[in-house]
Formats: sequence, structure tokens, C-alpha cells
Amino acid sequence: MQTIGNYINGEIVAPAGGAFLDNVEPATGQVYSQVPDSDERDVSAAIEAAQAAFATWSTTPAEKRCAALLRIADLLEANLEAFARAESVDTGKPITRARVLEIPRAVKNFRFFASAILHERSDLHVMDRDAINYTLRRPRGVCGLISPWNLPLYLLTWKVAPALAVGATAVAKPSELTPMTAHLLAQICMQAGLPPGVLNIVHGNGPRAGAALVADPRVSTISFTGGTRTGGDIARVAAPLLKKLSLELGGKNPTIVFADADPDAIDGSVQAAFSNQGQICLCGSRLFVEEAIYRAFVERFVEKTRQLRLGDPLDEATQQGALVSAAHRDKVESYVQLARAERGRILCGGHRPTDLSDRCGGGYFFEPTVIVDLPASCRVNQEEIFGPVVSIIPFVDERDVITAANGVPYGLSASIWTSNLSRAHRVADQLAAGTVWVNCWLVRDLRVPFGGTKQSGVGREGGDEALRFFTEPKNVCIRTPSN
Repeated sequence: MQTIGNYINGEIVAPAGGAFLDNVEPATGQVYSQVPDSDERDVSAAIEAAQAAFATWSTTPAEKRCAALLRIADLLEANLEAFARAESVDTGKPITRARVLEIPRAVKNFRFFASAILHERSDLHVMDRDAINYTLRRPRGVCGLISPWNLPLYLLTWKVAPALAVGATAVAKPSELTPMTAHLLAQICMQAGLPPGVLNIVHGNGPRAGAALVADPRVSTISFTGGTRTGGDIARVAAPLLKKLSLELGGKNPTIVFADADPDAIDGSVQAAFSNQGQICLCGSRLFVEEAIYRAFVERFVEKTRQLRLGDPLDEATQQGALVSAAHRDKVESYVQLARAERGRILCGGHRPTDLSDRCGGGYFFEPTVIVDLPASCRVNQEEIFGPVVSIIPFVDERDVITAANGVPYGLSASIWTSNLSRAHRVADQLAAGTVWVNCWLVRDLRVPFGGTKQSGVGREGGDEALRFFTEPKNVCIRTPSN
């Protein structure tokens, strides 16, 4: 059984308290490795290392920081298969998804932000012959980066790459449920020659390691992706310390299909509902379909859902893997039971599968589930389930569906399917969401701002937004007398 360590000051080290947590493979339900149960001592050591490294890293020329990140990207790409397998085993997701999408995206994160810093620009404001103002941006010091379990390497590198690129140093806290690719990333950083202390990775649970990172006054900046409740707890601690915060939280995202939608809307809606077993904050778990096509659409949607192949994540043909933990599987299952109590009809799925291989017999699997006949206001359609469960709701007209789509506490993303371009612009403008896709889903450009409204969070990541988040602007005003 493998035992992993923390990555502090350029070395892999055991936790100060000597305690470890079991790391379970979701597809089997069996413990397969041990992860540090770190406490405030480990976090403090990591912050101290990051503080010491900041003095040098923050003044390292952009070309050299770029080169260091590109070395990490190259090594990550060279070891793509090992990372993909580790991600699949650790999370329960199909290995093909990790191989084709998530690990390549982590590589792109490093390359994108590494090159972005070579194109830095500054604002200049000229005052009528009296003075000129120009703006400098300087890294914010030690940044705390807390990433979730659903897209472990993808979202960890989404934070690490821009922070390091601008010259900040970081202490990262991955989810204790999915630590393995963060551990492999630490080894890659050592191999790439990243200076000690520039990136530190402390494993452990939120109430101990995560809380210590958020509360330490030496950490100026916190970037968190995860649940809305945890985000609120972080804000309550960080705000009195005047830390800069970015919180990317939950979602209850609508997919809206109009009667004139292209037939691709079926496949797109299935993908939006069930990708990564529905464990993506951007998944479209509320599917609104115009009444004129509702019956035919539901019939085809259920047919497509039943064709999804659920099984061993390491099987190349698997499309639906395991949920991340027994507790999360139980939560998803409880919402399906609630749907039945609320008089919803389960058209397919709704159970734990019984036909799995011997290896996966004890795994945390749940069938892709389609529910109808529930009102938009019920709990199942208001609360984030974060699993392979979609509710399909008919609508009559544009105004009604906009009201229903916006009628949840969240506002992360939405997707619209229509051949009417004027309608697409009009509806997109009125949806309360940080991202709106039209005739597609999860098409991501690293240059655009990403984040949500309402209980889906505060702040934005991506492109210039990320580079600005990890830096502090400084205005320099120079008087220019006319004589």
C-alpha cells in the first residue's frame, strides 16, 4: 500500500503528527493508499517555506518563470498515462475521460499561463500636460489554493499555474479524497527543478489543514473551489483578516431546449447531465424542454441515457464510473428517494447497479437517473445533488422558462439550444449565470472569465482575471511640468 507525503520546501515529507488517512478507490470501495492527516504544524511549515521562496521567485524574470512552468507542462505531458490512471483510480471516473480531457487540460493550464506572462501590458493615463500615471502589478505573496475532488488535477493546476506565473508562491490543499495526482505533480515539480518553497502541497481534511491555511495571517490570498457551505465558512474567517478571496462554489444549472433546437441538443443535454457521473459544478441537472417537443425529446433522452455504459473505470469502454465516496453515493440516492416522495416519476435509473464485475462489486456506483413530473420549485430542483440525476421540466414560453431557470439560489452556468439567434442573445442576456453556452456545453476558452453569481460564488478565474487576482495593482504618478 502506497503512503504519500506532503510537498514542503521542495521535499516530500511525512506529516508532523505522524497521522494518516485512508484513501479509498471508489470503484472497489477498498483502501489502496495512505494520505497525510496534516495539521497546523504542516501548514505553518509550508507557509514559512513559501514566504522564504517569495523573495526570490517574485523577482525572477518572467522568461525564467515561464521556462519553469513549461518544463512542468512537458513532464506532465510525458507522463500523461500514469497521471490518467492515477486520476481514474483515485476518483472513480472513466480512464478515457482522464486521458483525453482532464490531464491534457492540466498541461494546457501550465502552458497558457506560462506564456501569458510574456505579454504583460500596463495601463497609462495622461493628465493634461501635468502628469502621467502608469499601473504596475506585483504578486500578492503567499497564496492558499484549495481545490476539490471532482476534477483534482484539472482544477488544482487552474490555480497553481497563474499564481506561480505572476511570481506569487503557493500552499495548495487538495481534497483528501483524491490526493494522488497532486502527489505526482509534486514529484514532477522536483524533477523540473522548481525552486524549493515556490509550490507547497499539504494534504489533509478541511477542518484541520484547510482551516489552518485560511486562518493564517501570512497567507494574503485564498482561491477556493468547492461547496457553497464551505465557501461561506471560509469567507467568515478570511474577511476579518482582509484576505483577497475567490470562491467558485456550487451550481444548479439549467439546460434550456427550444422546439427549434438542432437534433444535437439530445446528445449535448445527455453529456451535460451525466459527464463525470454528474460530478461537475457545470452539469445541467435541470433540463427545461419546450412543451411542443417535450414527449418526443424525453423519449429519446431516456433512450440515450440507457445506452450509457456503466462499469469499471479502468475499462476503456466505460462511460459512467463510480461516485467519489460511499457518503456521496448515499447523498445522491437520498435525493432520488426524495423525488419519489415528491411524486416524481423515475423513467430510468434510480438504483445502485447489480451487474458489476467482481472487482467493482463493493464500489460506489449509481445508475444515470432521469426524473419527470416534478415542479421547478421542489427541493430536488432547487438543491445541488452533484450526481448522475437530471430532472426534465416542460415549459410553454420564453418568459416562463427564464423565470424558472433563474429561480434557484445558484447562478453558475446555463446552456441554451435553439436555431433562433435573436432568441439566443435575448435569453442569454437575461439568465443569471456566469457562463451561458449556446448550442454547446463545456466549451472552454482559457482566456475568458469564469465564475458564478448568487450562491455560486464571488470573483472570477481564467485569463486576465486570474493574473489580476494573484497580483496587486500599484499606480505610479509622475509629474511632468511644462517648463
